[in-house]
Formats: sequence, structure tokens, C-alpha cells
Amino acid sequence: MYLGCVIPNRYPFIEAATRHVFNALNIGVVDLEGASCCPAPGVFRSFDIETWLTLSARNITKSEELLRDLVTMCNGCYGTLNDVNQELKAEPKKKAIVNEHLKKVNREFKGSVNVRHILDVLVNEIGLDAIKKRITHPSSLRVAVHYGCHLLKPMNTKPWTENWEEPRFFDDLVEITGATSVPYKDKMMCCGAGGGVRGALKEVSLDFTREKLINMRDAGIDAIVVCCPFCHLQFDIGQEEVNNIFKDQIRVPFHFPVIYVTQLLGLAMGLDPFRMGLLKTPQVKGLPPMQAFDLLFTQYQQLNLHHTSLFSPRT
Repeated sequence: MYLGCVIPNRYPFIEAATRHVFNALNIGVVDLEGASCCPAPGVFRSFDIETWLTLSARNITKSEELLRDLVTMCNGCYGTLNDVNQELKAEPKKKAIVNEHLKKVNREFKGSVNVRHILDVLVNEIGLDAIKKRITHPSSLRVAVHYGCHLLKPMNTKPWTENWEEPRFFDDLVEITGATSVPYKDKMMCCGAGGGVRGALKEVSLDFTREKLINMRDAGIDAIVVCCPFCHLQFDIGQEEVNNIFKDQIRVPFHFPVIYVTQLLGLAMGLDPFRMGLLKTPQVKGLPPMQAFDLLFTQYQQLNLHHTSLFSPRT
């Protein structure tokens, strides 16, 4: 399992939820020790493609040593690692150049493993029917499913057989929990964070987020479900930023809970919400309990918890 940067540094509950769900589904994982940043596809690749290929290949060689496919929970990491893996397998000249660099650290890229997003593992290997049998606490949430960019594109390097403009596999996975995936305008649009835009042009980045949030609210959702920690960050922290920067342009502030896909699955499978990291969700300061989490936690009344205790301020 490859963690990347954002999950261990900002959202460790995504790792926790994924580990508990994988364990419940009997999916064995081994930690990828000593890995570096993937590195990020939108930035490093633009400045120095050879270094980008080499650093990514180094991470893949660590998975090759373990004789296991590399699995990631991040769309950006998936975009880099999967694309580099396939590019080096297909282009011997690039592979030779990269291996010359890797020699300096006593490593060699062989091309012996695959790189997989956790949605690929859940949907294409475990299968929706098998997961559905584990659902014991169906959800009644109306959610906006956000695919993100690097999960789907470029399609020729990804395992999905559907048209990237109208995919269903993530929606179908969400809906086996009992939740409803609500259609909304510009569903396939970027969250606004990727490609270095959040770092370089923050207000432009948040304008994308604002538009998506407006469309989600117009569709009547309770929560947002994501499969990428960077998209999670943009919708989570970004809501507060949008509320401040565009306060004169929005009717009322946005306060949607943002849920990673394995958190939603874990809750529907009856796993402990504390182990799913939901004590830290949503991470927006000073909010009252929200309708979405009132719906979520009615499933866990046996815990005898007051809803407000489930909300913690950002630290």
C-alpha cells in the first residue's frame, strides 16, 4: 500500500478507514516502506520529465521487490505511478535511461507489477456483489460523487471500460451502501486543486470549487463522497475558503461533509465510526451538527453518543 504525501500528513483517517475496510473484505496489504512522493503529475512532469520518471520508477521498484502490485488511495499518485509504469514498460529506451539513474541507488525498474487505485481493487477484483453481501447498515444519504481527473484520464492507461465523460463504476460502488448518487451539473469537472493551480492561483482554484459546490447544492445533496485525498482537501478546507472569498456571491455558506469512499463503505458494513476516522469529519470549525451526519449516525445510536461530540475543530 502506497500512502503518498497528503494522506499521512493531512488525512490519516483515510488510511485508517481503508485498512479496516480491506481487512473486513480479507484484502491483504503490505506497507511500502521508504517510498517518496509519487511525484505529483501536474508539477514535476512539466519541469523535468526524466526526473519525474525516475523518482516514480524508484517507488515502483520497491513494490516489485515485494512481488506485489502497488495500490494507492490517491488519484494524483495513481496518475503518476500508473502512467510511468505503463510508459516504461512500453518504451525500452526510456526504461534504459531511467535504469541508468536508478543504478546510482542500486535499483532497477523491471516492469513486473501493476499500479492500481483502490477503486480498481474494490470494483474489478472484489466485485460489487461480494461487497454488497457485507452491507449491514444501509445508508440513506443523498451524495455527490466526485471522480476527479487523474482517476480517469488518460483513458488509454486506465482499466476502466466506460466512457470517461459518463462513468458509473464509482456511483455503483457508492449505491451498494444504500446511498443515492445524485446527478449534478458539471459532475466531471476538476475540483480545482490539481495541476498546481491551488498553489499558484488559489482564487482561480477556488472558483472551480465554488461552481461545483453550487451545482451540488442545487441537486439537493447531503454530503460529498471522494476517492482522492487532494480532492478531499479542496472540498473540505476549500468550503471554508470559498465561504470567505466569495461571501458576496453565494446565497448561504457551504457546510457539506466530505467523506472518503472507504469511510462510507465502512459505516455501511457496520464498522466502528471512530475507527473510520469520522471523529475528524467534517473538518470545518464551529459548525453545528448537520443533517447529513444526523442521517449517518442514526445507524449507530447504540453507541449512545451525542452527535455534537462527533465534530472536532481543525487543529
